[in-house]
This record gives sequence, structure tokens and C-alpha cells, in this order.
Amino acid sequence: MIEHPPALRLAGLRKDFGRPAVDGLDLLVRRGEFYALLGPNGAGKTTTLRLVSGLLAPDAGSIEVLGIDLAGAPAAAKAKARMAYLPDEPMLYGKLKPFEYLEFVAGLWGVHAQEAEPRARELLDWLDLSRHAHELTEGFSRGMKQKLALAGALIHEPELLILDEPLTGLDAVAARQVKDLLLAHVAKGGTVILTTHILEVAERLAQRIGIIRQGRLIAEGTLDELRARTRGGSLEDVFLQLTAAP
Repeated sequence: MIEHPPALRLAGLRKDFGRPAVDGLDLLVRRGEFYALLGPNGAGKTTTLRLVSGLLAPDAGSIEVLGIDLAGAPAAAKAKARMAYLPDEPMLYGKLKPFEYLEFVAGLWGVHAQEAEPRARELLDWLDLSRHAHELTEGFSRGMKQKLALAGALIHEPELLILDEPLTGLDAVAARQVKDLLLAHVAKGGTVILTTHILEVAERLAQRIGIIRQGRLIAEGTLDELRARTRGGSLEDVFLQLTAAP
């Protein structure tokens, strides 16, 4: 049986902004896993995701995506084509309609139009955006923009999907649509890594949870494994116990 490398491996990752934002972080996320990276404000979650996505360069340490070391320029480009990163404030092109936006993004990823068109329509249907197909995205609500940005991240069917607060600004119906879409992506063999302050989301969706504080991983495992390290309770209870000041 062939053993595939993990979706993500971080070793000794470090990034300083006057003080360490990510401080020697070691992390491993398996393929086909739904992984939640949690931590209090300023813990280094967003910085970590930006380092993985290539938006920031690390000061030290290594990043491997799907077995590819991002330190090598040609290899990094290959790895980035197999993943997608959705920030908490995604940018859209306001003068494009939803299908035009997805067609544009698909072209950037080199997806052939014959493949991109049915995939785009499927995503718009799934996220209940088809009825807005003839509207410019500049008039969309924050939640609609968030859903369209997610569709754009999924248009090339990335093996690794990295999401920073993907449910921000979504109502209950839209949040359910997004969660179902993410679960479907994992069910097909994709890997999802997300940060969220909505701990109930992580509790319901994540197979494994990592908790960081001051740029370091302080706990990791399934919810039951994390409960075993604390006095138990909900993920919120566990999180508060683990991140409490020593």
C-alpha cells in the first residue's frame, strides 16, 4: 500500500513582526482530513495560513504541501496549483457577474472551459447563487460575496483548501450551505483547514483540532482526546481551559 505524504507539514515555522507571531510551529494535517486551527486573538492563526499560502515568507522553518517543499520556487508553484486559500476578507471583481467571476478564476488556474462551466453552475446552484447570476457582484451582500469567493476557491477542485473565518457574515441558511459544501469536499478526498471563532462549527465539523497560543501549538487531537486532557465539556469549555493564562 502506497503511503501518501500529508496534506500539510510545518516544522519549526517562525515569523516575527517585532515579536514572534508564529514561534517554532510544528503541525501535521493528514490528507482527506477536516482540521480546525483554533486560538485566541493574536495567537498566530491567520499568519500561519498566510505563510502556507505563500502570501508571507517565513523567517525560519519549513512548509510542505502535499509532500512538496515550498522553499523551491518551481515546486512551490506546483504545490500552489493544488491548493486554494480563502482569506477572511476575500476580494471580488465588482463589475463581473457570478458566472463571469468563476469563469475568470477557472482560467487563471488553467481549467478548460468545458470543465469549468458545469463545475461553476454546480457551485452556484449549491450555494443558492444561481438566481443572482445576472447581477453584478458589487451589489452583493457580504454573505453572498463570501459564498462566491468560496466557489472561486473550489472551482479548480483543490486538494487542500485553506479557509480563514469562512462563515463570517453568513446567516444560518448560508452557513449551512457552506458547511455542507466543505463536508462534501472532504468526502471526495479533499483536505480542509479552517480557522474560526465559532467553536460550535469546529466541534461539529472538524475531525481533528489544533489549538495554538502565542504562535505555538499547545494541544491537538480529536475532541475526545482534548477532553481527556482537561475537565471535559464542550469544545468551548475545553478551549477556555487549554488557553487560560498559566
